[in-house]
Amino acid sequence: MQDYTPPNTCSTPSECLPLNQWNETGECGNCSTRMRSIVSFYFCYLLCLCLGIACVVFVSIWNSQWRGGFAWDGSPLQFNWHPVLMVTGLVVLYGNGAVLYRVPLTWGQNKLPWKLLHAGVMLLALLCSVLGLCAVFDFHNANNTPNLYSLHSWIGICTTALFTTQWVMGLAGFLLPCSPMSFRKLLKPAHVWMGGCILILSIVSCISGINEKLFFALKGTTNGTKPYGNLPPEALVANSLGVLIVAFGLVVLKILSNQNWQRPEPRSEDLGYSPLLQGDS
Repeated sequence: MQDYTPPNTCSTPSECLPLNQWNETGECGNCSTRMRSIVSFYFCYLLCLCLGIACVVFVSIWNSQWRGGFAWDGSPLQFNWHPVLMVTGLVVLYGNGAVLYRVPLTWGQNKLPWKLLHAGVMLLALLCSVLGLCAVFDFHNANNTPNLYSLHSWIGICTTALFTTQWVMGLAGFLLPCSPMSFRKLLKPAHVWMGGCILILSIVSCISGINEKLFFALKGTTNGTKPYGNLPPEALVANSLGVLIVAFGLVVLKILSNQNWQRPEPRSEDLGYSPLLQGDS
């Protein structure tokens, strides 16, 4: 009798679950291992969501409670939009958009709506990042402060520029049906690699920005605050925000790097589309 060969595609989410191992008779070879992988994925995904929400909450509390709130009038209150928008867009939305196609429940469904959602989340992240840059540039110009003089600003502007290029090239290469297959194959490795690099650069930019802001703001008696070295409550909150950002990035990179959580190979008719930050075809 001819050996059973499992299908390369799946029509339902249950057929697409990670570690779907088959033995020679076509039955599940290791269901317990598969179930552990599923539970592990959803634990990491839930942790990713919780850490992302915590990052947004902490950066908002920091700038509303200790930095005075928000405005758009060229005052220091306008600057407060910068960390909130950059953390929300360049880290939280970006990271969640990157792992969207790892969710097994999306594997057995029509891929195009999920790709459009993925592209939309990334576009929203990009818009938040650009608006965050507008906030800080406008504040600097209104107060005659030089722009792009610090290492933090260099990393941040390069990260946003790379993100913009990544999104445009992803749209042209993986969502437009007129894109040649040869161009997709050429673009895909660089696109996947650049996606991870942008996430890492985003984290580095945010961490350096938090540290720079604390050094400027917590000067001790000169501006009525306790010095940074004394670790006042504001410093505790901001430092905790940095730890949360790093933890969020590590969880996202864990999800993206696990080969068992990659989306299965699509059907031939789906090859014209690929998710922007997904390593699978």
